Amino acid sequence: MSLTLRTISREQHLAYIQSLPSASHMQVPAWADVKAEWRSESLGWFDKSGELVGAGLVLYRQLPKLKRYLAYLPEGPVINWFAPNLNDWIQPMLAHLKQQGAFSVKMGPPVIIRRWDASSIKQGIQDPDVKRLRDIEADFIEPRAFEVADKLRRMGWQQGEDGGAGFGDVQPRYVFQVPLANRSLEEVHKNFNQLWRRNIKKAEKAGVEVVQGGYHDLEEWQRLYEITAVRDHFRPRPLSYFQRMWTALNSEDPNRMRLYFARHNGVNLSAATMLIVGGHVWYSYGASDNVGREVRPSNAMQWRMLRDAYALGATVYDLRGISDSLDETDHLFGLIQFKVGTGGQAAEYLGEWDFPLNKLLHKALDLYMSRR
Repeated sequence: MSLTLRTISREQHLAYIQSLPSASHMQVPAWADVKAEWRSESLGWFDKSGELVGAGLVLYRQLPKLKRYLAYLPEGPVINWFAPNLNDWIQPMLAHLKQQGAFSVKMGPPVIIRRWDASSIKQGIQDPDVKRLRDIEADFIEPRAFEVADKLRRMGWQQGEDGGAGFGDVQPRYVFQVPLANRSLEEVHKNFNQLWRRNIKKAEKAGVEVVQGGYHDLEEWQRLYEITAVRDHFRPRPLSYFQRMWTALNSEDPNRMRLYFARHNGVNLSAATMLIVGGHVWYSYGASDNVGREVRPSNAMQWRMLRDAYALGATVYDLRGISDSLDETDHLFGLIQFKVGTGGQAAEYLGEWDFPLNKLLHKALDLYMSRR
C-alpha cells in the first residue's frame, strides 16, 4: 500500500474527522486556533486511489533565535495505528516535517494498551503491596499496542518520560473513562459507588441545580477556576485562553465545547467545561468554590454531564488524566479516588514519543527544558 502525504485544507481535515466515530479534541483543525502561540498545519495521508485515509494536526513551536521547530501532534496523528505497514505512514510524515524545518517531532499515538476496572483498582488500593496502577493485573490488554510500540522503537522513536518535559503541555498517559456504549443509564448509575450515589441524592435533596452556561459566563467560570488554582497550587490559565477556546471550537462546531455550573440558592459552587468530538465526550476542566461542598455540587454536575453525554449518543465519557500512583499519601490520590467512584475504567495510552531529526538540537532542547 503506497501512501502519499501532503498539506490539506482545514475543510478537508474537518470533513475527515467528521467521517470517523471519534478523534481527540486536540486533532480537530480548530485546536490550532486554541494554541495560537504555535504555527499549525493540517496533514493528510492519501491512498493510491487518491482517497484521504488519515489526518494530523501539527503544531510548530519555534526554538528561541533559530528558524527551527519542534513539531508536535498532540494525541495524534489520526491514522490506522494497527496497519501492518506503519512505516509507510510514519516515514512520509517525518520527511515532510524535516522539510518544514522541524528538528524534533513529538506525537501521542491515540492507542490504549491496558484497562483496569474500578473494582480491580479498589482492591489494589486496599493492598499495601500495590503502589501503582501497573502493579494491578489489567482487566484488558491490547496486544497490538505492544507491536506498535515495538515498531516505533525500531524506527528510532524514543518513548517520552511519563509526564516528561514537553515543550508546552504533556498529555496524560493515564486517563479515567466511563464506557457508555451498549449500556443503559440505570446500569451506569448502578455502577457508581455508594458514596457517589449518596452524594448525588444529597445534592438533589438540597436543591442543587445544574445549568449550562455560554460565552458570557466564562468570567464566572474563571472566578471559580482561580479559587481552585489557589487551593490546589497550580498556575491557572488566563480568561482569554478559555474565551479563545470557546470561540475557536464552537465556530468549528456549535456543540464542540460546553460550560456547566452547579448552583445552590442561586450561587455557583462548581463549574466544568466539556468537549465533544463524535462519540467521545471529555470532562476537560473543573473548578469549585471552597464553600458549599456539603451539598455535593461536583457529583451533581458530573452526573448531569454524563447524562447529557449519553443523550448525545456518546460511547465514552472521559474524565481525562489521573496519576498512576495508588499511594494514599500522594497529593493526586484524591483525584483517582473521586474518578474511580464513577465505576468506570482507568486506561493507559502508549504515551508520547519523540523522534530527534537533529540529535544535537534535540539534546539542547532537553537540557533547556530540564533547567526550567
